Amino acid sequence: MAKNPFTPTFGVNPPLLVGRNDLIEEFAASLDDGPGASGRATIYTGARGTGKTVMLNKVQEVAKNNGWLVISETATPGFIDRLATIHLPLTLADLLDQGKKRISGVTLPFGAGGATLDNPTATTVATNFRSQLELVTDILAEYDTGVLITIDEIHYRQIDELREFGATIQHAFRDSRNVAFAAAGLPSAVSPVLNDHVLTFLRRAERYNLGRVSLSDVEEAIKGPIEANGREIDTVACAEAAQATGGYPFLIQLIGQYIWRQHPKEKAITLSDVTEGIAAARRRMGSLVYEPALADISSVDRTFLLAMSQDDDPSKMSDICSRLGVSANYGGQYRLRLIEAGMIESANYGEVDFAQPLLREYLREHAASFAAQVPDSTPATTRPNKSGKFRI
Repeated sequence: MAKNPFTPTFGVNPPLLVGRNDLIEEFAASLDDGPGASGRATIYTGARGTGKTVMLNKVQEVAKNNGWLVISETATPGFIDRLATIHLPLTLADLLDQGKKRISGVTLPFGAGGATLDNPTATTVATNFRSQLELVTDILAEYDTGVLITIDEIHYRQIDELREFGATIQHAFRDSRNVAFAAAGLPSAVSPVLNDHVLTFLRRAERYNLGRVSLSDVEEAIKGPIEANGREIDTVACAEAAQATGGYPFLIQLIGQYIWRQHPKEKAITLSDVTEGIAAARRRMGSLVYEPALADISSVDRTFLLAMSQDDDPSKMSDICSRLGVSANYGGQYRLRLIEAGMIESANYGEVDFAQPLLREYLREHAASFAAQVPDSTPATTRPNKSGKFRI
C-alpha cells in the first residue's frame, strides 16, 4: 500500500507546491541581480495555513542551489544572540576548518588539499551579530557567494531584537555585501513591526501577502501526488475536492490526506471518498486553524465575525453594523483590524467576506459557545445571544 503523500503539517513542504512559482522566481532573480536588488529583503505575510513557512523553505532551497550559505531562525526571544553566538560562529568555524571548506554542499575553491587562512581563531575576535556577519561575508565575497538569513514568525513583541537585526542588515546592504534575508509572519504581527519608527529599512522590503491559489492549481496539487503514488482520481472527483479547499493551501493538504485515507488499498479515489474526506477535513480544520486564530482576536472581533456568518454571501458593512447596533465608524475600525489579521477581506464596494474557506460554517456551528465567551462588560448591542444572533 502506497504511503499517503499529503502533508497537512504547518511548515512542512507539500508534495507539490503550486501557485507560488512567480514569487520563487522573483527571489531567485534577486540573488542573481547582486547587492542592491530589492528582492534580497523579502517579507511574506498571510493568515495561518497560507504557506508562509513553506515559502521560507523554498527560498532557502533556491539559495542553497545557488551556492549560498543559509541560516534559519525563528523570532523567539534571544534570536539575535543565537545568530551571533551559535549560527555565525559555527559557520565561520566551518569555513576556517582546513580542508573542509564547504557551503551548502558546494566545495569552495581554496585550492588542492585546502588552505590555511591567516587567522584561524577569528571566530573568537568578535561576538556581536554585525561583526560576525561581516567576517562571514568577507570570506564568501572571495567566491562570489553570500549568506541568506530567514526569520520565521516575526512579531512586534521582539521589537528590540528586530531593530538590531534590521540595523545590521541595513549596514550590510549599504556595504554591498552578499546578504539576503527573508522573513514571515501573521499580518497583525508584522504590521506594527513595519510601522516602527526605527525599522524604516524594513518598510522598503518586498512584501507579499500570501492568499488563495487558483482552483486549477489546486487540482494539479491534488491529482499530481495521487498519480505519482500509484493511485488515480477522476476529473469530477478532483474538481469537487479542489472546490472544497477554496484555494486555501493548508486545506489542500488536509483534504488530500483525508480523501486518500478513505479506502487506501483501492487504486481509484472515488467521489464518495472525496465527500467523506471533505467532511473529515472540515472537522479537523476547526481545531488546527480556526480555534487558535479566533483565540488571537478580541471578543468584539469575534462578534463581528459572528454577525458576518449570518450571511451566505459577502456581508454588507451596513448590515453588520445594524446587527451589532454600532455606527459605521465603529464597525469600520473592526473591519480594518480583521483584514489586517487575515480573517476577512474586502469584497464588493461596502462588503466584506471571509478570507478563509469554511470559517463561516465553523462560526455557525460554534455560535453558542462563542456567544458564551463574550464578557459581561461588552455592550449589550454587540453581545450575541445563545443562538449567535444579535439584538437589533
